[in-house]
Amino acid sequence: MVHVLRHGEVHNPDGILYGRLPGFRLSELGVQMAKAAAQALAERTVVHVVASPLERAQQTAEPIAAQFGLPVGVDERLIESANWFEGKKVSPGDGSFRDPRNWWVLRDPVTPSWGEAYRVIAERMFGALHAARVAAEGREAVLVSHQLPIWTLRRYVERKRLWHDPRRRQCGLASLTSFHFDGAKIVGIGYSEPAAHLVSISPTARTAKGA
Repeated sequence: MVHVLRHGEVHNPDGILYGRLPGFRLSELGVQMAKAAAQALAERTVVHVVASPLERAQQTAEPIAAQFGLPVGVDERLIESANWFEGKKVSPGDGSFRDPRNWWVLRDPVTPSWGEAYRVIAERMFGALHAARVAAEGREAVLVSHQLPIWTLRRYVERKRLWHDPRRRQCGLASLTSFHFDGAKIVGIGYSEPAAHLVSISPTARTAKGA
């Protein structure tokens, strides 16, 4: 089994879409979310832990790796998707989406025109998933990534169209999307939210940018 974990809440006082920008680390609540995810995996047979190179993902992986006595590996394929609006405010009412000069960027929601192609995201994540399966050798692995890449991977595996409504993603902060394997074949997908009690008190959980 390979568990794909979304990182915890990020300290983002300016409310920007942080994407791949460096320096965005977990908030204090986000650190607690990472610990909750680790606790949820404590009885599993985890032998391989790998994370996106971004700080928030590495931090989220640390308590999991520590409890199993493992290092945190890095896989560039788990990184957040590229986005033209990185570094800008994109919440409803903010200027980036309302500015006519940016409308051309939003012209194609299928590819999408504002960022990395969904197909490219899906293929790199699928590659990372299978690499982790092989590395775990019949036991379990944990990959730490970001909301859009995780959700795109799930839709790819489920053979659903990759473009979607972001508001309908089932991929909460510090959530686990678990891929069950029979040999090299994926035979099931599970989902859980071990940090739901912490997400419920997070003021930014519904509006996390570049997650």
